[in-house]
Amino acid sequence: MIVASRSLKLRQAEREADVGVRIFAPRPDQSHWSCEYEIDWPEGVRKGAAHGHDSVQPLHLALNTVGAELYTSDYHKTGVLSSNDSWKGYRFPVPKNIRDLLIGDDAKYL
Repeated sequence: MIVASRSLKLRQAEREADVGVRIFAPRPDQSHWSCEYEIDWPEGVRKGAAHGHDSVQPLHLALNTVGAELYTSDYHKTGVLSSNDSWKGYRFPVPKNIRDLLIGDDAKYL
């Protein structure tokens, strides 16, 4: 079950494409919990999962992992990825070691 989603935009040549992000509900997985996520990149859907001790930890880690994947992508590096509104950034947290990559409102408020 999807518990959170966001749509970003990607400018390519003369058109814009949507980049959907989905976070799924954490669920028990043997002796731990997992939280899956998906990012709709133009070359295909990137699927991943974060794992943790209880249901909160993998949710937190999944959000940070999505933020890290967005901010370390070639699309971010080339400046073609953006929010769908006036917010500058992607509204996803990132791990402390890459906070220097945050832009605009993300750098100010996250």
